[in-house]
Amino acid sequence: MENSFYNMELAQFRELFAEGRLTGLGEDLCIIDVRNEDMAPRLQTPVRLDAYLAVFCISGRIRFSINMKEFTMEEDDLALMVPGYIGQVLDAGAAMENGLHYVIVGISRRYLSTLHLDLNRIFAEGRLLLDNPCVRLTSQEKEIAHRYLELGETILGSDLPSRRECVGMLISSLFSLSEGVFDSRLELARHNAARSMSRAEEVFNKFLQLLADHHTKERSAGFYADKLCLSPKYFSKLVKSASGRSAPEWIDTYVILEAKNYLKYSDMSVKQIVYQLNFPDQPTFTKYFKAHTGMTPAQFRKG
Repeated sequence: MENSFYNMELAQFRELFAEGRLTGLGEDLCIIDVRNEDMAPRLQTPVRLDAYLAVFCISGRIRFSINMKEFTMEEDDLALMVPGYIGQVLDAGAAMENGLHYVIVGISRRYLSTLHLDLNRIFAEGRLLLDNPCVRLTSQEKEIAHRYLELGETILGSDLPSRRECVGMLISSLFSLSEGVFDSRLELARHNAARSMSRAEEVFNKFLQLLADHHTKERSAGFYADKLCLSPKYFSKLVKSASGRSAPEWIDTYVILEAKNYLKYSDMSVKQIVYQLNFPDQPTFTKYFKAHTGMTPAQFRKG
């Protein structure tokens, strides 16, 4: 059950933290000041958040994962997460012992769409960003980031009639700043990727992007091979070479994670889940689920 994950809107995410630690605009925006005692247990379970997050580490050290890849965030680091990424805090106990203090800026997808930002340009290198979600801020960048946060909290805590518009402009400016910070750091990553990424790694990265979009409907390795214009045999060989696991294993991992999520954290019936995951009937789904977990869906839900 440790591999299950939550699907969360920003409104649900902010409920994990004490009210005294956050300011915001309803379900659209929040700034959360997180310290040792605020480490919510649910953050230790994988969370797929439908929102944009910018995380500033002020002190301490924390280990986390994004889409099953592990990273470490330390003092003066900035990390970005985009909607659909699955994040998880690892070793929360050790993080608390290190005097952890960080600030989270969360923005809903809906609210960000009203700011007329060119998100395609900002997140055009999604795979590169996923491989490099943390950057170390210079002293100047850190000072500017702190001023942005202070100004944002001041505006959000005010009774200004135009505070939503003011914060919107501030966020637009903050995204421009973040884009510049990451762009300068990713230049080396681009260079290294161009030099070192093998054909297998390139195909595997594209496969994971497709899998994130289609795993609830498509479980055939042939479907993904066709999307990548490769023969199934060559596609399987490249995925195995790059990851050490076969394409069907990766597909099954995503499908089982999704099934566990529905069973544990939704009120959907098994029949509804069968439809949602595009299985032909309930017996087929039950057989598939038991083969991968050792339990029937009903047994997993009870457990």
